[in-house]
Amino acid sequence: MDAVRLIVTSRRALAAGGGVPELLTEVWQAQALAQAIGSRLALAGPPRLRDAARGLADLADRGCGVLDRPPLDPGELRAARLTELGDTRPCLTHLGGLLGDVGIALVGIACAADEEATYWSCVEAIDAADEARDRVRDMLRKLAEREAAAPQREAG
Repeated sequence: MDAVRLIVTSRRALAAGGGVPELLTEVWQAQALAQAIGSRLALAGPPRLRDAARGLADLADRGCGVLDRPPLDPGELRAARLTELGDTRPCLTHLGGLLGDVGIALVGIACAADEEATYWSCVEAIDAADEARDRVRDMLRKLAEREAAAPQREAG
């Protein structure tokens, strides 16, 4: 499935809310999807983005790692359904929005957490999502710079 469609599906599932376990499952799903997209971009994306994409994959992996892996059947894992990235800019734009939503959801969970362990897991996951979103912004900036330089090269 196309990355943008999976991201939109994740954003909708996250917005639908539910209890803490459901929200944590959706946060984990979103981080796993960000990791898969980062890994794909690191392997086959524009060369200028590959280092930042590796960083994105690592940060999203960290975001998954601090949260308990939800009990999902293999068919329920959205990241496993990723078949193509599509255009890089829309993919990254939507992914940045998803990571922002992840941060907001985690803040809500952390504020309502009854257990200290849950609170600190959320804080670490917030940090990972925020850093991953920064990587996405960096990649979007690099794409914009490359696109701005292309007409200058053609004119010269």
